Amino acid sequence: MKGFKFAGICAGIKKNGHKDLGLILCEKPAAAAALFTRNRVVAAPVVLGKETIKKGLCQAILVNSGNANCFTGIQGLADARQTAALVASTFEIPQEQVMVSSTGVIGAPLPMDRFESAIPLLREEVSKGVLEDFAQAILTTDTCQKIVSLTGHIDTPEGPKEFKVTGVAKGSGMIRPDMATMLAYVLTDADITAPDLHSALTAANERSFNRITVDGDTSTNDTLLCLASGAGDACIRDEAALKVFQDLLEKVCFALGKMIVKDGEGATKVIQIIVKGAKTQEDAFKAAEAIAHSNLVKTAIYGQDPNWGRITAAAGRSGAYVDPDKMDLYFEDIPLVINGCWLGIDAEKKAAQVMRAPEINLTLDLNLGDKTDSFLFCDFSENYVRINASYRS
Repeated sequence: MKGFKFAGICAGIKKNGHKDLGLILCEKPAAAAALFTRNRVVAAPVVLGKETIKKGLCQAILVNSGNANCFTGIQGLADARQTAALVASTFEIPQEQVMVSSTGVIGAPLPMDRFESAIPLLREEVSKGVLEDFAQAILTTDTCQKIVSLTGHIDTPEGPKEFKVTGVAKGSGMIRPDMATMLAYVLTDADITAPDLHSALTAANERSFNRITVDGDTSTNDTLLCLASGAGDACIRDEAALKVFQDLLEKVCFALGKMIVKDGEGATKVIQIIVKGAKTQEDAFKAAEAIAHSNLVKTAIYGQDPNWGRITAAAGRSGAYVDPDKMDLYFEDIPLVINGCWLGIDAEKKAAQVMRAPEINLTLDLNLGDKTDSFLFCDFSENYVRINASYRS
């Protein structure tokens, strides 16, 4: 990616000796935009990040895993500022252009001695590091790195100009749509202003990260940060170019969101619930969200049981306007309920066959209007309980 360098090292923050400190460095100040958790309990890096991002410029991102720096009081905020200052001093850049993020266990203070000794080492590593090093360093219970890179083109009088959008994320548990429940960093070499970048990121987030859930828990540290280095050939200024950029950004964010759901703690399946035929957009959202968050739906899918009653009941309690006598429900293209009536055991057997696949599409047609919304979610297995029961041990 033009204009960016990366590093990921082991600083001794995690108990397991894995990489736990990552850096993204831009060769010059980049246009920046960010979104943060809506949880009212927020980590110190989020407090600092909201302050730092106001100027729309960022040159470095430091991320640690293994410690959330949350519920750490005044000292936690001071530690977050100090880590930013260490990065600024090491790379000779303004401190107000350093963003920091943390992820891991809540409540413990940052081991600042490890940051103080490790951050200077990033200077050598960033000259030879690759994005995969950074992606590895930010993981917690994730089982894999999450990286997506796409290329787009905008038309200009001089011919098509290429730009890239690359995203890296971490997330496996504590995932629900309420901003973006994870850490995600999206980079582009396009030349775009900070206000336009913020608008594009907000729209892309709404149709990607805000439409995923693993367990319905909103984290305290959620951060979605986008930097534009301007080091490429594409200049995003007019409406047509902004539309092309917006579409590619959304594709990258959606792909990252799907990877997070697929890697959900204990997950074995990825499910998309599409609610169509709603009277209002809010109704479509409410019904889809309720189904995606239902533990009864998620456990039925894990058991490959086409328990359609759980799906329709979730829609009914969602607060959306529904008429049970008009509902149609499909498992892929297999109808199971039409006009509120179950189609029988043969239809259920066909639906059960569909549920063996690792990815499943469910469609609930309310037949009340023309509004549609959808969510991505995963099933719920006993492994989710095991992972979270032993998370701090």
